[in-house]
Amino acid sequence: MKKIDCPGFILGEKLTSEQLEFFDKNGVIIFRNFIPKETVKLFISETERIEKQLLEEGKEKINGVPLKFGKDENGNKIIQRLCFLSLFSDPLHQLLQDPRIAALIGFLYPYEGRIAEKEKDGLILNHYVRFPNSAFTQMGWHTDSPRDLFLGQKIMPMLNVGIHLDDCPFENGGLRVLPGTHKQNILKLLFGKKYFIDNNPDEREMGFDINAGDLTVHDGRLWHRAQQSPHYGEASRRRVLYLPIVTGKYMPKHEKSKTPFYHRFASKVQN
Repeated sequence: MKKIDCPGFILGEKLTSEQLEFFDKNGVIIFRNFIPKETVKLFISETERIEKQLLEEGKEKINGVPLKFGKDENGNKIIQRLCFLSLFSDPLHQLLQDPRIAALIGFLYPYEGRIAEKEKDGLILNHYVRFPNSAFTQMGWHTDSPRDLFLGQKIMPMLNVGIHLDDCPFENGGLRVLPGTHKQNILKLLFGKKYFIDNNPDEREMGFDINAGDLTVHDGRLWHRAQQSPHYGEASRRRVLYLPIVTGKYMPKHEKSKTPFYHRFASKVQN
């Protein structure tokens, strides 16, 4: 298990040839200092406000997508996976208008892409924290592509953009990838590992030292997982906003949308 030797890329309003080449080879890239610490604090405050609102309202799903619940160190109910966050927050909605986010669509060339604010699960927050009663401390190996099959369409290129709200050194767990697997054939994409069930380290896997405010992008066809922190409590906390950038048919969700089958499956195996 190794760290990826990733240059100190900075995301501007246009991708550079070096950034395009790095992503094409690895299927993943990290951009440093995408947002300042003050904005990190704002986004954390917004996610906490939305979580409180949804808990008070007794919400269990947003636009057909289930929320994922756990408990904190005091046994209080928390939401460890929120979805469609930008629909509840103007600062988070404005984040999706950032021209630097739009520049990431260039990784999908020659396909035309779009920021999926109302598609898939919209802007989500994965809140990994390890307490004895936590339900969401890691996520097994998976790619993001088979959900297209469950929606009755062929697998299309997509990107998953992560905005990290906590420092996460490599040793504390976090994102792990198998570089280059975004170019694997369909059999390896579908059957290369046991989706979500397999949490085992892979000798080929690599990860990052990630700081709060950094931005990561990975190809949806890339095998990846979230390694569990070796720590408990505050030292284990990792909050990441994820935004899909998609291609293909426009498929927005709404309050009457049905729950996709893959969410029912994943909810049983992601603990």
